[in-house]
Amino acid sequence: MNETTPRSTSAKDDRGPAAAHSVVLAVSHASFAYDQAPALEGISFDIRAGEAVALIGPNGSGKSTLLKGILGLIARTAGTVAVLGSSPAPVGSIGYVPQAGELDPEFPITLAQVVMMGRYRSLGWLRLPGKRDRAAVTEALDAVGLAHRAHTRFGELSGGQQQRGLLARAIASTPGLLLLDEPFNGLDQKNRDALIATVERLKARGVAVLVSTHDLDLARAVCESVLLLNGTQVAFGPRDEVLTLANVQQAFKEVGVELDEHTIVVPDHEGC
Repeated sequence: MNETTPRSTSAKDDRGPAAAHSVVLAVSHASFAYDQAPALEGISFDIRAGEAVALIGPNGSGKSTLLKGILGLIARTAGTVAVLGSSPAPVGSIGYVPQAGELDPEFPITLAQVVMMGRYRSLGWLRLPGKRDRAAVTEALDAVGLAHRAHTRFGELSGGQQQRGLLARAIASTPGLLLLDEPFNGLDQKNRDALIATVERLKARGVAVLVSTHDLDLARAVCESVLLLNGTQVAFGPRDEVLTLANVQQAFKEVGVELDEHTIVVPDHEGC
């Protein structure tokens, strides 16, 4: 199903009571630009509570641009973006996990302190973390299976543990919408499995998830829908209807592509 407008919220929905009635993110005919230079155009889709959407496209196709546009970090030049019915998004409604490498591993900060950063917006400038904030950090670390490493210096954690720690930071803000930018790059199977399990638990709690990835195993494991991009919207809809060879070849037409069971294979690259 290729779509140019978000799904109707009045349509019959079989994905459970939470997903059926609550649109968390609604994007309609949106375009984004860097310093007035168009970067991404004509994007329309929605995500409902408890649903995950995989964001797939070649390098430079606009995946990170879309995430930053939803966050309000770059200019929106057309259309609308609403989170929980509001634009701009309500404070603390979005959790964001960037690509690995955001934090300096030599910086003397513990995992728990990194996760506490997720509470800063709700704390404000003057209030110190309280019992509720510490409980949120503990719960977030439990959710990613790292409570036992709470007081470990962040730089001493493995790459996979650091990525799970950044996810815990996002969870600590108790978001309604979670944005993940290539979260599984370079992770071993243990950490991949842990992240997948965490995303599934968040969905069960009603969190909506938008995840940028080239990993079809991940898309199939946790995502109900797929948004294909290449500077504009190629296709959006149910996962198995969108991830066809014809659609993927259209999205990756500049480089050529093969589609196997596990990943999108670009010639001369391991994946994209």
